[in-house]
This record gives sequence, C-alpha cells and structure tokens, in this order.
Amino acid sequence: MDNDQKKNDKTKDISLDGTLPHQISAPDFKNSSRTIQKPFVNEFGVVIGDSLYESKESPLHNWNTETDPSIMAGDQWVHPTNDIGWNSIENRELLEDQEEQAGARFMHPTFDVSKGKD
Repeated sequence: MDNDQKKNDKTKDISLDGTLPHQISAPDFKNSSRTIQKPFVNEFGVVIGDSLYESKESPLHNWNTETDPSIMAGDQWVHPTNDIGWNSIENRELLEDQEEQAGARFMHPTFDVSKGKD
C-alpha cells in the first residue's frame, strides 16, 4: 500500500447522512449551509477529525522538556465540523440558524479577558 492510499484510508469520510452518529449530541448538518468535511492530515502528520484521538505522530506522544507547547495551538489542530464544540447548545443553534456569530472567536460575552495584557 503506497503513502497516498494510506492517507486516503486515514482521511475517509466518517459522517453518515449529514450526521456524526458516534457523538450523542452531535448536530445535524443536513439542513445547514455548512457541509461535514472529511478528516485531514496536519503538518505534523496527525489526522484531525477522525474521532480516534490517538496518533504516534502527535507532539503529545513525543513530549519532552524541550517541546514548545505553542506547537499545539492553531487551526491545524481543530477540525471545522467534527469538533466537540459543535455539541454545545449555542453552536448547534448557530449551525441550525445558519447565522454568523457576532464578535471575535473565543470572546467572553461579559469580560474582557485581554484587559491589562497589552
């Protein structure tokens, strides 16, 4: 089996009819403007969005005192549609209403968490 075939096997679509049935509270994407996206392999060779959460390529499995934790930050670690965050009531409503959220990502509704940080 060549590398392309292995990659295709790892990134196959895990959705079923617009849903992620392995997550009990997963939203239904059938009536949304968004479509479920397939898993992808990030720059570290880790499959994101396959719901297996184990990868020998992950920095978590190769952690030592020299590892910079910032390598685990960023969009390359978050799947756009197979993410536990979609299971929250607010995000499910966002998906069903097909509306964009006002404000910045990760913005607290009542507290300025960046106050005094600059």
